Amino acid sequence: MSPVDRPVAVLGAGNWGTTLAHLVAKNGHRVMLWTRHPDQRDEINGRHTNARSVPDLALHPGVSAVTDLGEAIGPAELVVVAIPSQSFRAVSRIAGDVLQPDHLVVHVTKGLEVRTHRRMTEILAEETCAAQVGVLAGPNIAAEIAMGKPAGTVITSAFPRVIEVTRRALSSEQLMVFAGADVVGVELAGALKNVVAIAAGMATELDIGENAKALLVTRGLREISRVGVAMGAHPMTFAGLAGIGDLMVTCASSRSRNNRVGRALARGELLADILAALGMVAEGVYAAVSARELAAARRIEAPLLERVHRVLYEGLPVVRALEDLMRLPAGRDVGARWPGRSG
Repeated sequence: MSPVDRPVAVLGAGNWGTTLAHLVAKNGHRVMLWTRHPDQRDEINGRHTNARSVPDLALHPGVSAVTDLGEAIGPAELVVVAIPSQSFRAVSRIAGDVLQPDHLVVHVTKGLEVRTHRRMTEILAEETCAAQVGVLAGPNIAAEIAMGKPAGTVITSAFPRVIEVTRRALSSEQLMVFAGADVVGVELAGALKNVVAIAAGMATELDIGENAKALLVTRGLREISRVGVAMGAHPMTFAGLAGIGDLMVTCASSRSRNNRVGRALARGELLADILAALGMVAEGVYAAVSARELAAARRIEAPLLERVHRVLYEGLPVVRALEDLMRLPAGRDVGARWPGRSG
């Protein structure tokens, strides 16, 4: 059966989950959007709006909201999980009572679980019997897509059926959906780029210049790709949509939550106050912990990841962090070789 015959379940009515539900419904599919909140469910079903998450979006009438996970998942073939990383395991554990091996499960969470450093597909494997899983990622600022602006994304899975059904559900004139196979790389790129985006936000707020910011972001890309490759990712993944594509938009857009966190830190605001004002999850705040620990465990020099962690959790002044990064010694650029040497 195609997703037209069976509804698509979207778990999580935040801004990205709601936007994806809207896009799928616009493509002619019925969507069951799961939320924890009865008032949000009633608003979506009664007014076709979700003011808490996407204030200006008039939801397609094909989206129906429910608060029962079984009601959302049971009749679906494709299940899209749009849950923040630190709540992902708890929701997956409950969903595990309903999910069956023939369900196709795709997550859109760009984060890692703190302490365990688990990727979301690993959590799904631990908490559910879902056998066919994938990850959707790319330069996807939800607010822009909700406004109808064009974008591209990549669905990555070891299972062709997951890619096929997801592309059928989401592909449109507005959204180009590419296919990929490096699940590890896409998950790590999506999580770790958020840490670099916090640094980019700091640099933007302090107006250190576009040249310096480009240097900073490029060094950050090198660090996250080294960590990713050490964990089994393919190096070219970081040159694709889920890598440099997502990094570019997250580091440049004022709509990026992680960029906004970096800018607020540079203004001297406290992290707790920043997150409270943001009202949404900034995954880079959590990923900074995993990034630092993963790099240290593999003895990878990652000064940018380390400095962002110290700003967030050890009180390192932003100005000092950026000065340190700008004063690091220059070594070889990517692919450069010393004259007369073959290695």
